[in-house]
Amino acid sequence: MSDSQTLSDCRLEIDKLEDSIIRHCHRINAATYNLLIDLREFDQRAGFVRCGFDNCADWLHWRCDISLSAAREKVRVAHALHLLPLISASFGEGLLAYSKVRALTRVVHRDNELELLAFALEHTSNQVEQHCRELRCGMPESTEKAQRAYSRRSLSTFRNREKGTVTYTLEVPIEQGALVDKALDKANTSSDSDHAEFSEESWPARRADAFLKIANVYLRGKQIVEAPVSDPDNYLITVHVDQAALAEGKGRSGLPVESVKRLCCDGNTITIVENTNGEPLNIGRKSRTIPTAIKRALHARDKHCRFPGCQNSRFVDAHHIQHWSAGGETSLDNLLLLCGKHHRLVHEGGFRIVRDYLDQWIFARPNGIAVPACGYRKADTLDTTVNEISTTVKHPSREGILSETEKLQADLLRSHVSGRIPPKQPFKER
Repeated sequence: MSDSQTLSDCRLEIDKLEDSIIRHCHRINAATYNLLIDLREFDQRAGFVRCGFDNCADWLHWRCDISLSAAREKVRVAHALHLLPLISASFGEGLLAYSKVRALTRVVHRDNELELLAFALEHTSNQVEQHCRELRCGMPESTEKAQRAYSRRSLSTFRNREKGTVTYTLEVPIEQGALVDKALDKANTSSDSDHAEFSEESWPARRADAFLKIANVYLRGKQIVEAPVSDPDNYLITVHVDQAALAEGKGRSGLPVESVKRLCCDGNTITIVENTNGEPLNIGRKSRTIPTAIKRALHARDKHCRFPGCQNSRFVDAHHIQHWSAGGETSLDNLLLLCGKHHRLVHEGGFRIVRDYLDQWIFARPNGIAVPACGYRKADTLDTTVNEISTTVKHPSREGILSETEKLQADLLRSHVSGRIPPKQPFKER
Protein backbone atom coordinates (compact mmCIF):
# COMPACT_ATOMS: atom_id res chain seq x y z
CA MET A 1 0.00 0.00 0.00
CA SER A 2 1.43 3.35 -1.06
CA ASP A 3 1.92 6.29 1.27
CA SER A 4 -0.56 8.43 -0.68
CA GLN A 5 -3.27 5.79 -0.33
CA THR A 6 -2.61 5.50 3.41
CA LEU A 7 -2.84 9.29 3.81
CA SER A 8 -6.09 9.30 1.85
CA ASP A 9 -7.56 6.58 4.07
CA CYS A 10 -6.56 8.52 7.23
CA ARG A 11 -8.13 11.68 5.86
CA LEU A 12 -11.32 9.74 5.10
CA GLU A 13 -11.42 8.42 8.64
CA ILE A 14 -11.00 11.96 10.01
CA ASP A 15 -13.89 13.18 7.83
CA LYS A 16 -16.07 10.37 9.12
CA LEU A 17 -15.16 11.24 12.70
CA GLU A 18 -15.99 14.88 12.08
CA ASP A 19 -19.39 14.02 10.60
CA SER A 20 -20.09 11.68 13.50
CA ILE A 21 -19.23 14.36 16.08
CA ILE A 22 -21.48 16.89 14.34
CA ARG A 23 -24.37 14.40 14.25
CA HIS A 24 -23.95 13.66 17.94
CA CYS A 25 -23.95 17.40 18.74
CA HIS A 26 -27.19 17.85 16.80
CA ARG A 27 -28.73 14.94 18.70
CA ILE A 28 -27.61 16.45 22.01
CA ASN A 29 -29.20 19.78 21.04
CA ALA A 30 -32.46 18.07 20.06
CA ALA A 31 -32.44 15.99 23.24
CA THR A 32 -31.87 19.15 25.32
CA TYR A 33 -34.89 20.72 23.63
CA ASN A 34 -37.05 17.70 24.47
CA LEU A 35 -35.73 17.86 28.05
CA LEU A 36 -36.83 21.48 28.38
CA ILE A 37 -40.26 20.72 26.92
CA ASP A 38 -40.79 17.94 29.49
CA LEU A 39 -39.42 20.17 32.24
CA ARG A 40 -41.88 22.94 31.35
CA GLU A 41 -44.84 20.53 31.51
CA PHE A 42 -43.53 19.08 34.78
CA ASP A 43 -43.38 22.60 36.24
CA GLN A 44 -46.82 23.56 34.94
CA ARG A 45 -48.32 20.45 36.53
CA ALA A 46 -46.40 21.11 39.80
CA GLY A 47 -44.83 17.66 39.81
CA PHE A 48 -42.24 18.83 42.30
CA VAL A 49 -44.85 19.23 45.06
CA ARG A 50 -45.16 15.51 45.73
CA CYS A 51 -41.43 15.43 46.59
CA GLY A 52 -41.81 18.27 49.08
CA PHE A 53 -40.15 21.05 47.05
CA ASP A 54 -41.35 24.62 46.65
CA ASN A 55 -40.29 25.04 43.01
CA CYS A 56 -39.12 23.08 40.01
CA ALA A 57 -35.53 24.40 40.09
CA ASP A 58 -34.91 22.95 43.56
CA TRP A 59 -36.32 19.59 42.45
CA LEU A 60 -34.14 19.57 39.32
CA HIS A 61 -31.09 20.44 41.41
CA TRP A 62 -31.78 17.49 43.74
CA ARG A 63 -33.10 14.87 41.33
CA CYS A 64 -30.87 15.37 38.30
CA ASP A 65 -27.68 16.49 40.09
CA ILE A 66 -27.58 19.90 38.36
CA SER A 67 -26.23 23.00 40.07
CA LEU A 68 -28.94 25.28 41.41
CA SER A 69 -28.04 28.22 39.16
CA ALA A 70 -28.05 25.97 36.06
CA ALA A 71 -31.38 24.46 37.13
CA ARG A 72 -32.97 27.90 37.45
CA GLU A 73 -31.71 28.83 33.99
CA LYS A 74 -33.14 25.66 32.44
CA VAL A 75 -36.55 26.33 33.97
CA ARG A 76 -36.45 29.93 32.74
CA VAL A 77 -35.46 28.93 29.20
CA ALA A 78 -38.08 26.17 29.13
CA HIS A 79 -40.88 28.67 29.81
CA ALA A 80 -39.41 31.30 27.46
CA LEU A 81 -39.44 28.88 24.51
CA HIS A 82 -43.21 28.56 24.82
CA LEU A 83 -43.60 31.95 23.06
CA LEU A 84 -40.77 31.53 20.52
CA PRO A 85 -41.86 29.15 17.73
CA LEU A 86 -39.01 29.87 15.30
CA ILE A 87 -36.22 29.41 17.83
CA SER A 88 -37.99 26.34 19.26
CA ALA A 89 -38.14 24.72 15.80
CA SER A 90 -34.43 25.30 15.11
CA PHE A 91 -33.54 24.12 18.61
CA GLY A 92 -35.63 20.97 18.19
CA GLU A 93 -33.87 20.18 14.91
CA GLY A 94 -30.50 20.44 16.62
CA LEU A 95 -29.37 23.53 14.69
CA LEU A 96 -28.99 25.67 17.81
CA ALA A 97 -26.94 24.86 20.90
CA TYR A 98 -28.39 25.40 24.38
CA SER A 99 -25.83 28.15 25.10
CA LYS A 100 -27.15 30.18 22.14
CA VAL A 101 -30.78 29.63 23.11
CA ARG A 102 -30.07 30.63 26.70
CA ALA A 103 -28.59 33.94 25.54
CA LEU A 104 -31.33 34.61 22.99
CA THR A 105 -34.19 34.12 25.46
CA ARG A 106 -32.91 37.04 27.56
CA VAL A 107 -33.55 39.63 24.84
CA VAL A 108 -35.77 38.06 22.18
CA HIS A 109 -39.42 38.89 21.53
CA ARG A 110 -41.85 38.39 18.68
CA ASP A 111 -40.63 41.44 16.74
CA ASN A 112 -36.93 40.51 16.60
CA GLU A 113 -37.10 36.71 16.82
CA LEU A 114 -36.41 36.13 13.11
CA GLU A 115 -33.52 38.62 13.06
CA LEU A 116 -31.84 37.17 16.14
CA LEU A 117 -32.35 33.60 14.91
CA ALA A 118 -30.58 34.42 11.63
CA PHE A 119 -27.72 36.01 13.58
CA ALA A 120 -27.40 32.99 15.88
CA LEU A 121 -27.27 30.51 12.98
CA GLU A 122 -24.35 32.37 11.37
CA HIS A 123 -22.22 33.20 14.44
CA THR A 124 -20.53 31.38 17.28
CA SER A 125 -21.92 31.03 20.79
CA ASN A 126 -19.45 33.58 22.12
CA GLN A 127 -20.50 36.14 19.50
CA VAL A 128 -24.18 35.50 20.25
CA GLU A 129 -23.54 36.00 23.98
CA GLN A 130 -21.78 39.30 23.34
CA HIS A 131 -24.47 40.51 20.93
CA CYS A 132 -27.26 39.73 23.40
CA ARG A 133 -25.30 41.34 26.23
CA GLU A 134 -25.01 44.55 24.20
CA LEU A 135 -28.74 44.45 23.45
CA ARG A 136 -29.50 44.11 27.18
CA CYS A 137 -27.24 47.07 27.97
CA GLY A 138 -29.12 49.14 25.38
CA MET A 139 -32.41 48.68 27.23
CA PRO A 140 -33.60 51.14 29.91
CA GLU A 141 -33.77 48.22 32.37
CA SER A 142 -29.97 48.03 32.33
CA THR A 143 -29.86 51.00 34.72
CA GLU A 144 -30.63 48.65 37.61
CA LYS A 145 -27.68 46.45 36.59
CA ALA A 146 -25.37 49.48 36.57
CA GLN A 147 -26.59 50.55 40.01
CA ARG A 148 -25.98 47.05 41.40
CA ALA A 149 -22.46 47.01 39.97
CA TYR A 150 -21.76 50.40 41.55
CA SER A 151 -23.16 49.37 44.93
CA ARG A 152 -20.90 46.29 44.98
CA ARG A 153 -17.71 48.29 44.57
CA SER A 154 -15.15 47.27 47.16
CA LEU A 155 -11.45 47.11 47.94
CA SER A 156 -10.30 44.33 50.25
CA THR A 157 -6.85 43.75 51.67
CA PHE A 158 -5.28 40.41 52.63
CA ARG A 159 -1.94 40.35 54.45
CA ASN A 160 0.03 37.11 54.19
CA ARG A 161 2.47 37.15 57.08
CA GLU A 162 4.21 33.97 55.92
CA LYS A 163 5.01 35.28 52.43
CA GLY A 164 5.42 38.87 53.56
CA THR A 165 3.01 40.17 50.89
CA VAL A 166 -0.23 42.15 50.69
CA THR A 167 -2.98 41.30 48.17
CA TYR A 168 -5.51 43.95 47.08
CA THR A 169 -8.79 42.88 45.47
CA LEU A 170 -10.63 45.70 43.71
CA GLU A 171 -14.18 45.42 42.37
CA VAL A 172 -15.58 48.45 40.49
CA PRO A 173 -17.86 48.97 37.47
CA ILE A 174 -16.36 48.30 34.06
CA GLU A 175 -15.95 51.94 33.04
CA GLN A 176 -14.16 52.77 36.29
CA GLY A 177 -11.96 49.71 35.87
CA ALA A 178 -10.98 51.00 32.44
CA LEU A 179 -10.02 54.29 34.09
CA VAL A 180 -7.76 52.41 36.52
CA ASP A 181 -6.16 50.56 33.60
CA LYS A 182 -5.44 53.83 31.82
CA ALA A 183 -3.88 55.30 34.96
CA LEU A 184 -1.67 52.23 35.42
CA ASP A 185 -0.60 52.33 31.77
CA LYS A 186 0.26 56.01 32.01
CA ALA A 187 2.26 55.47 35.20
CA ASN A 188 3.99 52.49 33.65
CA THR A 189 5.28 54.40 30.60
CA SER A 190 7.77 56.35 32.68
CA SER A 191 8.69 53.46 34.96
CA ASP A 192 12.27 52.54 35.81
CA SER A 193 11.58 49.10 34.36
CA ASP A 194 12.47 50.44 30.92
CA HIS A 195 16.17 50.22 31.82
CA ALA A 196 18.15 47.23 30.62
CA GLU A 197 18.78 45.83 34.09
CA PHE A 198 15.03 45.55 34.63
CA SER A 199 14.15 44.16 31.20
CA GLU A 200 13.34 40.69 32.55
CA GLU A 201 10.63 41.93 34.93
CA SER A 202 7.18 40.56 34.15
CA TRP A 203 4.24 42.68 33.06
CA PRO A 204 2.26 42.09 36.31
CA ALA A 205 5.32 43.20 38.30
CA ARG A 206 5.57 46.40 36.26
CA ARG A 207 1.88 47.13 36.82
CA ALA A 208 2.41 46.63 40.55
CA ASP A 209 5.22 49.20 40.40
CA ALA A 210 2.90 51.58 38.53
CA PHE A 211 0.27 51.16 41.26
CA LEU A 212 2.81 52.07 43.95
CA LYS A 213 3.93 55.04 41.90
CA ILE A 214 0.37 56.39 41.77
CA ALA A 215 0.11 56.02 45.56
CA ASN A 216 3.40 57.89 46.07
CA VAL A 217 2.36 60.74 43.76
CA TYR A 218 -0.93 61.14 45.58
CA LEU A 219 0.67 61.15 49.02
CA ARG A 220 3.25 63.74 47.95
CA GLY A 221 0.48 66.03 46.74
CA LYS A 222 1.85 66.39 43.22
CA GLN A 223 -0.45 66.73 40.21
CA ILE A 224 -3.46 66.96 42.48
CA VAL A 225 -3.41 70.75 42.44
CA GLU A 226 -2.39 70.79 38.80
CA ALA A 227 -5.65 69.21 37.64
CA PRO A 228 -8.47 70.78 39.67
CA VAL A 229 -11.16 69.85 37.17
CA SER A 230 -11.76 66.82 35.02
CA ASP A 231 -10.45 66.92 31.49
CA PRO A 232 -11.64 64.26 29.03
CA ASP A 233 -8.41 64.66 27.05
CA ASN A 234 -6.36 63.21 29.93
CA TYR A 235 -7.44 59.69 29.05
CA LEU A 236 -9.49 57.86 26.43
CA ILE A 237 -12.02 55.12 27.19
CA THR A 238 -13.75 53.67 24.14
CA VAL A 239 -17.38 52.52 24.43
CA HIS A 240 -19.43 51.33 21.44
CA VAL A 241 -23.13 52.21 21.48
CA ASP A 242 -25.89 52.50 18.89
CA GLN A 243 -27.53 55.87 18.38
CA ALA A 244 -30.91 54.15 18.72
CA ALA A 245 -29.93 52.87 22.17
CA LEU A 246 -29.12 56.41 23.35
CA ALA A 247 -32.22 58.02 21.87
CA GLU A 248 -34.87 55.29 22.08
CA GLY A 249 -33.50 52.55 24.35
CA LYS A 250 -33.41 50.08 21.43
CA GLY A 251 -30.07 48.87 20.18
CA ARG A 252 -26.68 47.64 21.32
CA SER A 253 -24.47 49.18 23.96
CA GLY A 254 -21.16 48.13 25.45
CA LEU A 255 -22.27 49.37 28.89
CA PRO A 256 -25.65 50.04 30.51
CA VAL A 257 -27.15 52.86 28.46
CA GLU A 258 -27.43 55.33 31.35
CA SER A 259 -23.74 54.83 32.14
CA VAL A 260 -22.94 55.60 28.51
CA LYS A 261 -25.06 58.75 28.66
CA ARG A 262 -23.17 59.87 31.75
CA LEU A 263 -19.82 59.33 30.04
CA CYS A 264 -21.06 61.13 26.91
CA CYS A 265 -22.32 64.16 28.85
CA ASP A 266 -18.83 65.62 29.03
CA GLY A 267 -16.56 63.74 26.65
CA ASN A 268 -15.46 63.30 23.08
CA THR A 269 -17.53 61.43 20.52
CA ILE A 270 -16.63 59.71 17.25
CA THR A 271 -19.48 58.83 14.87
CA ILE A 272 -19.03 55.51 13.04
CA VAL A 273 -21.45 54.43 10.30
CA GLU A 274 -21.69 50.63 10.03
CA ASN A 275 -23.53 48.21 7.77
CA THR A 276 -25.78 45.39 8.96
CA ASN A 277 -22.76 43.12 9.52
CA GLY A 278 -21.07 45.62 11.82
CA GLU A 279 -18.41 46.63 9.30
CA PRO A 280 -17.51 50.34 9.46
CA LEU A 281 -18.39 52.32 6.35
CA ASN A 282 -17.45 55.80 7.51
CA ILE A 283 -15.58 57.07 10.58
CA GLY A 284 -16.01 60.70 11.55
CA ARG A 285 -13.60 62.93 13.39
CA LYS A 286 -13.36 63.18 17.14
CA SER A 287 -15.52 66.05 18.35
CA ARG A 288 -16.00 67.55 21.78
CA THR A 289 -19.47 67.16 23.23
CA ILE A 290 -19.19 70.59 24.88
CA PRO A 291 -17.15 73.34 23.17
CA THR A 292 -14.32 74.85 25.18
CA ALA A 293 -15.89 78.33 25.31
CA ILE A 294 -19.19 77.04 26.72
CA LYS A 295 -17.39 74.87 29.24
CA ARG A 296 -15.28 77.80 30.39
CA ALA A 297 -18.43 79.90 30.87
CA LEU A 298 -20.12 77.01 32.71
CA HIS A 299 -17.25 76.78 35.22
CA ALA A 300 -17.37 80.55 35.71
CA ARG A 301 -21.11 80.42 36.43
CA ASP A 302 -21.42 77.31 38.64
CA LYS A 303 -17.92 77.20 40.19
CA HIS A 304 -18.69 73.83 41.88
CA CYS A 305 -21.12 70.93 41.86
CA ARG A 306 -24.70 72.21 41.72
CA PHE A 307 -26.21 69.41 43.80
CA PRO A 308 -27.66 70.98 46.96
CA GLY A 309 -25.11 71.08 49.76
CA CYS A 310 -22.16 69.93 47.61
CA GLN A 311 -19.21 72.30 47.29
CA ASN A 312 -16.92 69.94 45.37
CA SER A 313 -15.03 71.89 42.70
CA ARG A 314 -12.54 69.18 41.66
CA PHE A 315 -13.19 66.56 38.99
CA VAL A 316 -16.63 67.87 38.09
CA ASP A 317 -18.48 67.01 34.87
CA ALA A 318 -20.74 69.12 32.67
CA HIS A 319 -24.14 67.43 32.75
CA HIS A 320 -26.77 67.77 30.02
CA ILE A 321 -30.13 68.17 31.78
CA GLN A 322 -31.84 66.96 28.60
CA HIS A 323 -29.31 64.63 27.03
CA TRP A 324 -27.98 65.64 23.63
CA SER A 325 -28.92 62.23 22.20
CA ALA A 326 -32.58 63.07 22.95
CA GLY A 327 -32.39 66.48 21.27
CA GLY A 328 -31.06 68.49 24.22
CA GLU A 329 -29.04 71.59 23.35
CA THR A 330 -25.42 72.08 24.37
CA SER A 331 -26.02 75.48 25.91
CA LEU A 332 -25.65 77.07 29.33
CA ASP A 333 -29.39 76.80 29.92
CA ASN A 334 -29.18 73.02 29.54
CA LEU A 335 -25.92 72.41 31.43
CA LEU A 336 -24.99 72.03 35.10
CA LEU A 337 -21.75 71.11 36.84
CA LEU A 338 -21.94 67.88 38.85
CA CYS A 339 -19.27 65.95 40.72
CA GLY A 340 -18.75 62.30 39.88
CA LYS A 341 -20.93 60.86 42.66
CA HIS A 342 -23.87 63.18 42.07
CA HIS A 343 -23.55 62.79 38.29
CA ARG A 344 -24.02 59.05 38.81
CA LEU A 345 -27.01 59.69 41.08
CA VAL A 346 -28.75 61.63 38.31
CA HIS A 347 -28.16 58.98 35.64
CA GLU A 348 -28.04 55.57 37.31
CA GLY A 349 -29.53 56.56 40.68
CA GLY A 350 -32.88 57.82 39.38
CA PHE A 351 -32.55 61.42 40.64
CA ARG A 352 -34.15 64.03 38.34
CA ILE A 353 -33.50 67.70 37.62
CA VAL A 354 -36.70 69.70 37.07
CA ARG A 355 -37.82 73.32 37.23
CA ASP A 356 -39.89 74.61 40.13
CA TYR A 357 -42.63 77.26 40.13
CA LEU A 358 -39.95 79.97 40.09
CA ASP A 359 -38.42 78.44 36.96
CA GLN A 360 -35.33 77.41 38.92
CA TRP A 361 -33.59 74.03 38.63
CA ILE A 362 -34.21 71.72 41.58
CA PHE A 363 -33.17 68.12 42.28
CA ALA A 364 -35.80 65.48 43.01
CA ARG A 365 -35.31 62.04 44.51
CA PRO A 366 -36.58 58.94 42.66
CA ASN A 367 -39.80 59.08 44.73
CA GLY A 368 -40.44 62.66 43.56
CA ILE A 369 -39.52 64.44 46.82
CA ALA A 370 -37.39 67.53 46.22
CA VAL A 371 -33.92 67.68 47.74
CA PRO A 372 -33.65 70.65 50.17
CA ALA A 373 -31.68 73.59 48.87
CA CYS A 374 -29.25 73.25 51.77
CA GLY A 375 -28.67 69.57 51.06
CA TYR A 376 -28.84 66.73 53.54
CA ARG A 377 -27.13 66.24 56.89
CA LYS A 378 -26.01 62.85 58.16
CA ALA A 379 -28.72 63.04 60.82
CA ASP A 380 -31.34 63.32 58.07
CA THR A 381 -30.55 59.79 56.89
CA LEU A 382 -31.06 58.18 60.32
CA ASP A 383 -34.32 56.35 61.01
CA THR A 384 -36.27 57.43 64.07
CA THR A 385 -39.12 55.67 65.81
CA VAL A 386 -42.41 57.07 64.60
CA ASN A 387 -44.29 56.76 67.87
CA GLU A 388 -41.37 57.59 70.16
CA ILE A 389 -42.33 60.03 72.93
CA SER A 390 -39.62 62.28 74.29
CA THR A 391 -39.92 63.39 77.91
CA THR A 392 -37.01 65.82 77.69
CA VAL A 393 -38.62 68.29 75.31
CA LYS A 394 -40.43 71.06 77.11
CA HIS A 395 -43.46 72.42 75.34
CA PRO A 396 -44.95 75.85 76.00
CA SER A 397 -47.31 75.92 78.99
CA ARG A 398 -50.98 75.71 78.18
CA GLU A 399 -52.15 76.07 81.77
CA GLY A 400 -55.60 77.53 81.83
CA ILE A 401 -56.22 76.54 78.22
CA LEU A 402 -56.46 72.74 78.58
CA SER A 403 -59.82 71.30 79.38
CA GLU A 404 -60.28 68.75 82.15
CA THR A 405 -60.40 65.94 79.56
CA GLU A 406 -57.15 67.09 77.95
CA LYS A 407 -55.44 67.26 81.35
CA LEU A 408 -56.56 63.71 82.14
CA GLN A 409 -55.24 62.47 78.79
CA ALA A 410 -51.91 64.24 79.40
CA ASP A 411 -51.60 62.61 82.85
CA LEU A 412 -52.34 59.19 81.37
CA LEU A 413 -49.73 59.74 78.66
CA ARG A 414 -47.07 60.77 81.20
CA SER A 415 -47.90 57.80 83.39
CA HIS A 416 -47.49 55.48 80.37
CA VAL A 417 -44.01 56.89 79.78
CA SER A 418 -42.90 56.84 83.44
CA GLY A 419 -44.56 53.51 84.24
CA ARG A 420 -46.78 54.78 87.07
CA ILE A 421 -50.53 55.24 87.34
CA PRO A 422 -51.75 58.71 88.31
CA PRO A 423 -54.16 59.12 91.23
CA LYS A 424 -57.80 59.22 90.37
CA GLN A 425 -59.08 62.71 89.77
CA PRO A 426 -62.41 63.62 91.37
CA PHE A 427 -65.16 64.00 88.86
CA LYS A 428 -66.24 67.59 88.54
CA GLU A 429 -69.66 68.20 87.23
CA ARG A 430 -70.12 71.34 85.23
